[in-house]
Amino acid sequence: MNSPNLSILVLYYSRHGATRKMAELLAQGIESVPGCDAMLRTVPAISTVTEATMPEIPDDGAPYVELRDLDECAGLAFGSPTRFGNMASPLKYFWDGTSAQWLGGALAGKPACVFTSTGSLHGGQESTLLTMMIPLLHHGMMVLGLPYTHPELMTTSSGGTPYGASHWSGINGNQPLSDESRTLTIALGRRLAETAKKLRSH
Repeated sequence: MNSPNLSILVLYYSRHGATRKMAELLAQGIESVPGCDAMLRTVPAISTVTEATMPEIPDDGAPYVELRDLDECAGLAFGSPTRFGNMASPLKYFWDGTSAQWLGGALAGKPACVFTSTGSLHGGQESTLLTMMIPLLHHGMMVLGLPYTHPELMTTSSGGTPYGASHWSGINGNQPLSDESRTLTIALGRRLAETAKKLRSH
């Protein structure tokens, strides 16, 4: 009897679609590894109006993440647009509600990676990626980057770092991903899935 495929959670927030596109490319890389499935999930927007609520199911795109997705995943790819060099507040709000998973070690020992898109070329890609790693490290995750064995890291001019995949999306989010950014984003998903498989086999 075949064992079920590993489920890799791709958790992201996207306003103009650039981070969502990166999430889909990461999922492509994950699913290029036999025995691994990508599970795309997002979070609802945060409103300054306390009475405002979001629909339980988004109008389009990925479903909203549930805490049990953290329990059940074999690995996590975490993506956000930059907000002044940090992750977007809807994702921070989600992580602030994961104390039970932290106490129970739901993510401890699982592999993770991060990815981001920015509206301006020097808008904080690397600082966003680095700060996104902090909650993952607190949860005991094993954070992966992109090694310089990927030659695209030496030639890219619009995104891509050793800390994770990145993309300069333009001020309105309409700048297409460069060939290098596409290649690196898919490679990061593949590396995450391969690592999850290796960890699960031991």
